[in-house]
Amino acid sequence: MTVAASLFDAPAEPVFSTGATWLNGMLLGTVATTLCIIAIAFVGFMLMSGRIAVREAIRVALGCFILLGAPAIALGLQTLAGDAAQSSMKGVPSVSTVPPVQNLPPANYDPYAGASLQTR
Repeated sequence: MTVAASLFDAPAEPVFSTGATWLNGMLLGTVATTLCIIAIAFVGFMLMSGRIAVREAIRVALGCFILLGAPAIALGLQTLAGDAAQSSMKGVPSVSTVPPVQNLPPANYDPYAGASLQTR
């Protein structure tokens, strides 16, 4: 007999990243590829029979290419944004050009040690 985990226990994995991985698999996996193939075939048959305009068929095909090419498009945009950010940061000094910190006082140093004493 196995004991089921309580609903009040914390999940073993982060919930949002697991959900995002599942959604990514659904939108870019076998299901999406199958639906795009069916859509292109259906639009092709409708185009050949004269029931749909060429403009609408191109729109469907372009949408499928964008859907299935989304990871490559996103990577290209991130690379482009990273290159633009690096080129705009040319005049900003990097961490290695900051001068070193001066020597610190000893650990038992008290700058207020003699402040409360009266001097005559």
